[in-house]
Amino acid sequence: MNRILEPEVMDTWLEATAYDAMDFVSVNTGFSTDAIELDPHAIKILDVGTGTARIPIIMCQQRPQYLITGVDLAQSMLIIGQRNVEEARLNQRIRLERVDSKRMPYPDLEFDMLISNSLVHHLPDPLSFFEEIKRLVRPGGAILIRDLIRPENDNIVNGLVAKIGKDYDVHQQQLFHDSLKAALTLAEVQSLIDRVGLTQVKLSQSSELHWTIERKRLSIGSKNTAGE
Repeated sequence: MNRILEPEVMDTWLEATAYDAMDFVSVNTGFSTDAIELDPHAIKILDVGTGTARIPIIMCQQRPQYLITGVDLAQSMLIIGQRNVEEARLNQRIRLERVDSKRMPYPDLEFDMLISNSLVHHLPDPLSFFEEIKRLVRPGGAILIRDLIRPENDNIVNGLVAKIGKDYDVHQQQLFHDSLKAALTLAEVQSLIDRVGLTQVKLSQSSELHWTIERKRLSIGSKNTAGE
């Protein structure tokens, strides 16, 4: 099945509120736990495509030294995210900014860890984002990128929507349906990794729905720490 792009930015109030209302607690908690395991001692973390900031909140609640910059292009998402951050009383440790993931305004090697959940399927051409991953993470820094896998055909897409989205409303089901069709295959993700020269990363199918790129924090003294 060919990739069918969806809008890069979910920036209507309806989309943002529908997204924030979807039950991603288990998914977000699992992602946050995986990220923390990759580097429990990091300080400066970048969350690209932070949405409504649910993942930074979970991570900061578990690791008191984390300082997380969350970026997104959708202003509506960031408005809701800022409200969530304030309700969690984490204003001093989570900063939200409206930033394009393909051209981020941060210095090279600025972050101890870079994370991103469910962003890549929104990008028409994800290559620039992968180049930014390599540029922004410090040598040996941790990386966790996760997103949907594009199914092989429409029948599988419809089956997944019926199974996973059975408790979603009609609009939420359509968002999920469109996201599955806009997602990448494992082969397409591996090609992006190879093109930008990301090393010491592991790509895997981590669930029925997802692929994951991960790199545990490496000792700077180890051989081929980051290939950067």
